[in-house]
Amino acid sequence: MFTFLTNHWGLAGIGAIAGLVMLVFVYDVFIQKKHAIKHNFPIVGNIRYWLEMIGPEMRQYWVANDKEEMPFNRDERSWIYASSKGQNNNFGFGTTEQLYSIGYPIIKHAAFPFPEHKAEYAHKDKTYIPCLKTMGTVHQRRRPYQPQSVVNISAMSFGSLSANAVEAMNLGAQAAGCFHNTGEGGVSKYHCRGADLMWQIGTGYFGARNGDGRFSMDVVAQRVEENKHIRCIEIKLSQGAKPGKGGILPGVKVTAEIAATRDIPIGLDCISPNAHSEFDTVDELIDWIERLAERTGLPVGIKSAVGASGFWRKLATRMRQRGEGADFITIDGGEGGTGAAPLAFADHVSLPFKIGFARVYQIFQDEGISRDVVWIGSGKLGFPDRAVVAFAMGCDVIQIARESMMAIGCIQALKCHTGHCPAGIATQNRWLQAGLNVDDKSKRMARFIQSFRKELLSLSYACGYQHPCQFTGREIEFSTGVNQFSRLHDVLGYTRDDTGLKETRATDTSEPELVN
Repeated sequence: MFTFLTNHWGLAGIGAIAGLVMLVFVYDVFIQKKHAIKHNFPIVGNIRYWLEMIGPEMRQYWVANDKEEMPFNRDERSWIYASSKGQNNNFGFGTTEQLYSIGYPIIKHAAFPFPEHKAEYAHKDKTYIPCLKTMGTVHQRRRPYQPQSVVNISAMSFGSLSANAVEAMNLGAQAAGCFHNTGEGGVSKYHCRGADLMWQIGTGYFGARNGDGRFSMDVVAQRVEENKHIRCIEIKLSQGAKPGKGGILPGVKVTAEIAATRDIPIGLDCISPNAHSEFDTVDELIDWIERLAERTGLPVGIKSAVGASGFWRKLATRMRQRGEGADFITIDGGEGGTGAAPLAFADHVSLPFKIGFARVYQIFQDEGISRDVVWIGSGKLGFPDRAVVAFAMGCDVIQIARESMMAIGCIQALKCHTGHCPAGIATQNRWLQAGLNVDDKSKRMARFIQSFRKELLSLSYACGYQHPCQFTGREIEFSTGVNQFSRLHDVLGYTRDDTGLKETRATDTSEPELVN
């Protein structure tokens, strides 16, 4: 028999395939009872389910055009991939955008750009763009923090992301000089490879709990004392992709290591509460911020999507009256991403970034304390043009998440919630993780941040500025109708606070200087 098979391997292969098909036929027709399509069409039905499974990949490469796919189209992904790999990230033959479509932004260049040869570099990295504000100085924190990059890595938990992905991002953040937000899953050892950390504490208090699962200030203080990389603490009230609902980590991702990090059962869905147990009112939130800051010495801020405006009015009023509260505020837009969320929450709950941020920022301006806060933007801002709009609206810093995932190899397979990410990023499958080379991907992460900042500087110079936070709503226009463009300044109804840098726009081509 063996001799026959070796001499007639072609026939043997056909026989094996036929046998496999027969087994599938028998199983689908006589054994499984769940799928009518597979029962009625046992062979074609399986092909149908297989094609459905790889549908996102098929549409990306063979069906959708360059501007069609969501949430990131092919041109956007190509720019991220090329930037992270150090390849040519330019595009040829002009724009493919519809310039007259409603909402399309235009950045207005200056007649006399800032000369690049006059730029002074305060760092060996010529893409270095520090935040112009320092977190914690207004409220006199013992350990204030000035972010050294206006572009940073947003909140993505260990658990939602693989160990290799978190480690690659952290090493890349260290090399690029930006901070790395831990996400609400706690500070893992993979976050501690050298980058500055923004420790996010969510409603589950993972990494900040005592033995009975309740929040513990002693645990927080000890962790901060032991970890010099933690530079600030972010209290997560909500996020753009699922505001008013806690984090969701499917049980398939809850490995023994994840369970130990979060102090939760292995293999069971980890669903964070939808509300904090430590505070229920604005004043209690401010009290908690102050206790955290006093115990750790660190700047403490909040992250939230924007829904009802009453909370923000009360927060701004009480912060002004008390002279206490958040050192920084992260505003997340409804277009932000997440590893898993109910469809209704992802699609319909929370305002988009530009609308939500404008409402909150103006409330704080009206109270006269917008300068006291470091403003952080989040929600699909990982492209230079969108970042410029965010800075013009009042952001001091931005955070990017899914764009960071793509920088280390994400192919937008849309399988984050299943644990079967083919790129080894949003999974705890050891086989899939093994394909993500930490050393290579960390270099890609760093190159992406640096390429991003380089383009931000180029845009700033083109508009007569030396720092992207010098942009205001006057330099941005949006299409608001047929052959009609309106200034962002007029649409918003406010102008961002000045930066303290002398403007160089229009005929003034002198070098910007700090205003004393």
